[in-house]
Amino acid sequence: MSTPNGTEEFEAHRSLLFTVAYEMLSSAADAEDVVQESWLQWADVDQREVHSPRAFLIRIVTRQALNRMRTLSRLREKYVGQWLPEPLLTTPDVANDVALADSVSIAMLTVLETLGPTERAVFVLREVFAVPYDEIAEALDKTPATVRQIAHRARRHVAARRPRTRVTRAEQEEVVERFLVAIRTGDVDALLTVLAPDVVAVGDGGGLAPAARRPLEGAKRVADALAAVGRYDGLVVHATWVNGAPAVRIDLDGQPVGVASVQVAGGRITGIYGIANPEKLTRLDRETLLAT
Repeated sequence: MSTPNGTEEFEAHRSLLFTVAYEMLSSAADAEDVVQESWLQWADVDQREVHSPRAFLIRIVTRQALNRMRTLSRLREKYVGQWLPEPLLTTPDVANDVALADSVSIAMLTVLETLGPTERAVFVLREVFAVPYDEIAEALDKTPATVRQIAHRARRHVAARRPRTRVTRAEQEEVVERFLVAIRTGDVDALLTVLAPDVVAVGDGGGLAPAARRPLEGAKRVADALAAVGRYDGLVVHATWVNGAPAVRIDLDGQPVGVASVQVAGGRITGIYGIANPEKLTRLDRETLLAT
């Protein structure tokens, strides 16, 4: 039975609410702020009038996240270099939920950044969390018919940009392991065997850490850049799990200075998302619980 102010009910949904906010914002810090703001609203609600706590809480979080998205979009216009989502340390178990792992992958979150705030909210709520159209309409103050149209448009937009090839967890792990060994040795030839010829690497330093301002294209250019990492004294490169997938983490003096999330197809890496902005590396030492 819920406590009078709904604390128990809210805590039971906290991971879900964080996941909703994170998928809409691509920022753990902002997602946590949204969850906290949502708690303050929830605490003032008469619990006896709430028929579905899950639906009610998702509605609150959605509205809070939309407000935050509009502010963030203006800030990101001034961002130095390429902007990438904030990576989260997750357990390997997240990969067992294929739909969740796909939706929180760095690649997918990067695609979602190309949607407008309302389209992104509709896509996330419908495609990831299976929220009924009428509940989405209520959260967004729109008609169900309008929400259906937005959902159709958003699905088409995402389908045209999302990675088309799905690989097994075993294949992803095997490719990442080869990638890891090649980076550690700084061996350009070994890197060329694991990189697809048309690989694209995107780096995010936010003006606070070294990173290419524009994507690097082609296996040779990317391999040369990665080989330099392996030859840098003091850097430790090891495997980790980020956003539901195997990834590579780079440490200096025991602290993370970078993480690389990769796309795999045909046994090779086709895309690399390298995040070095220190402000985005603060959650790599504690696992984040995600839920749908």
